[in-house]
Amino acid sequence: MTLLANPIPCWLIPLLVGAICAFLGYLLGTSKKSNNNTLNDKIAKLEADLATCSKSKSTLQTNLDICTKNALNLETSLKTAKANISSSLTNNAADNIVPFNPADAKAAFGKKVKQDDLKVVEGIGPKIEGLFHNFGIKTWKSLSEASIEKCQEVLKSGGDRYKIHKPGTWPKQALLAYEGKWKELKEWQDKLDGGK
Repeated sequence: MTLLANPIPCWLIPLLVGAICAFLGYLLGTSKKSNNNTLNDKIAKLEADLATCSKSKSTLQTNLDICTKNALNLETSLKTAKANISSSLTNNAADNIVPFNPADAKAAFGKKVKQDDLKVVEGIGPKIEGLFHNFGIKTWKSLSEASIEKCQEVLKSGGDRYKIHKPGTWPKQALLAYEGKWKELKEWQDKLDGGK
């Protein structure tokens, strides 16, 4: 009890409060520096990751450009090869062509047939023939050289009502007409159902 009985001098209280505040300020300041250092470390790590990603992106873009260039080169080579094969086939087929003989065509079909009349092909009528003419396919020879995909493209250009048509045999039928194989063409068409 003697301690409490002695009064604390007035000058000691501000001194104690100042010392306590200084200690707390020191603790808070060091903890903020530690947080700043941690944040700076995280920022540096994220910037390094970003630089790595940018480098990877650049490498991938370079690889993509190379692949695109290779694909274009392959596509060009493929087109050239197709053209060479087509021309060699055309040259070989030219030796086997019989000139158009309307009498033979009439004998096989029982009606007059005009040269390069695409309607001779089972499944092609006047409107579809017009669609082919719009695409520059006006002869049996050009139809025989057209792919089935090209025939589908021609039909699509006419709208939805032509979706039901199946041009799978049209180039082969046109080839028979071009080669003057009328009897063979007629027999085949008798077996077909609307060109299918």
